[in-house]
Amino acid sequence: MIVETRLDPLELLALCKQIERTFGVRRRGSRWRARVLDLDLILWSGGIWASPELCIPHREFRTRHFVLKPATIIAGTWRDPISGRSVRQLKKRLEKKCAE
Repeated sequence: MIVETRLDPLELLALCKQIERTFGVRRRGSRWRARVLDLDLILWSGGIWASPELCIPHREFRTRHFVLKPATIIAGTWRDPISGRSVRQLKKRLEKKCAE
């Protein structure tokens, strides 16, 4: 999903965590377990964001088909600010790598 907001990434992250808590997820000590709702900030129109709390682009998004497949539909031409590749190109590279 693409979200348009005036919030900066840390403010948006705080809002996402609040929404997750409303759904009863993201309990401390339960990292990597199945969740009812998991909200992540993958890309940001401002390019790269790095802080102790948040890293954009998401560090693992280039290796996750479950992220790249819908992202290709939503924003296939959006470019990764680190590699310069479009989301569509990243998906094709991942599919090729998985097929080898």
